[in-house]
Amino acid sequence: MKVAIVGGGAAGFFSAINIKEFLAQAEITIFEKSNKVLSKVLMSGGGRCNCTNSFEDVKNIKDVYPRGSNIINRLFKTFSWQDTCVWFEKHGVKLVEKDNGRIFPQSQSSKTIVDSFLFYAKKYNIKIRTGTNIDSIEQLKDFDFIVLTVGGYSNDVLLQDLKNRGHKIAKPLPSLFAFVLKEEGLRNLSGISVPNAELLLAGTKYKAKGDVLLTHFGLSGPAILRLSSYAASYLNEKNYKHSLLVNWVGENYLKTEGKIEEVLAQYPQKLISNVNPFALPNSLWVYLLEKTLGERAKNKISSLNRKDINRLLNTLCSDNYNISKRYAHKEEFVTCGGVDFESINPLSLQSKHINNLYFAGEVLNIDGITGGFNLQSAWTTAFVVAKSISSSLSF
Repeated sequence: MKVAIVGGGAAGFFSAINIKEFLAQAEITIFEKSNKVLSKVLMSGGGRCNCTNSFEDVKNIKDVYPRGSNIINRLFKTFSWQDTCVWFEKHGVKLVEKDNGRIFPQSQSSKTIVDSFLFYAKKYNIKIRTGTNIDSIEQLKDFDFIVLTVGGYSNDVLLQDLKNRGHKIAKPLPSLFAFVLKEEGLRNLSGISVPNAELLLAGTKYKAKGDVLLTHFGLSGPAILRLSSYAASYLNEKNYKHSLLVNWVGENYLKTEGKIEEVLAQYPQKLISNVNPFALPNSLWVYLLEKTLGERAKNKISSLNRKDINRLLNTLCSDNYNISKRYAHKEEFVTCGGVDFESINPLSLQSKHINNLYFAGEVLNIDGITGGFNLQSAWTTAFVVAKSISSSLSF
């Protein structure tokens, strides 16, 4: 039995290893377009590989999987995050849980996972052909089973081939990207992190809350990446230009006003810039004051009038910035879009149009926010495919 796996990434290797463990007689070949395999896994999590998440803070699966949440939730019954932890421990990779439910290799190095995959690929005689581009299913007609795991918007030719063969394709688009801002004053505060900020794309329902990182180009951090994931299609339609509202203090107007009133009553003779009731980074606090009050930000608190307070409330709770474009960097590799589930058996992940063609990983129209959710999707879908292929041969 010959199995072709297109894509030498997380889902590709995971499906290959599991197919071999289910079916020892299988002859498996991984085809990778680039000259290196598992490069995305290697850079994942800043080189630490946030390989899954405990989901302990997840109240609604849609909050972490903007697309494909119903399908992935169903597939978790076959292979969950707990199964992932057991699998890696069994294959020599000890794991450890960090903040926000994020789970990493105990070594804190993604190389541990890459080395494990390469070890088992060698042990199981899995062939790896790098620098090999697959543009059409026809190229793999000599194989009994085909598993497509390629992702991203760089595989348009192969996706078009699938579309020509009856598959519905959701246009692949970038997800999980930072925002470039025009405001030079804010960009000059590069390196500052603000916890629990609230973000909203003006005039929409797209919002997110969490840590925001000020950078030399604009804004990044978990909350920004989460918002970009939620609004990936919408921002693409807008050519990545939009108004962004930032609530720096993460509280509503009423609570924010109450804290300002307390400061007015307790410290009337202190300089406004010297009293920071919201524990914001000091340089950001001064920037926001000067942006709102100008030179009067150097005055005493007692000088604030009702108009000043209202303007300060607007700045703290609904600060307006203009997104000029998305920021593309080397760690951006998650996409939304791909093969739609209308074209796939949702339990086996087999194509409805081509027998013995399966899909796993980023080629599917599933994507998650940061925190280990995308890799968990890769492990789950790859395992389901391996089990499905094995089950199809048991009858």
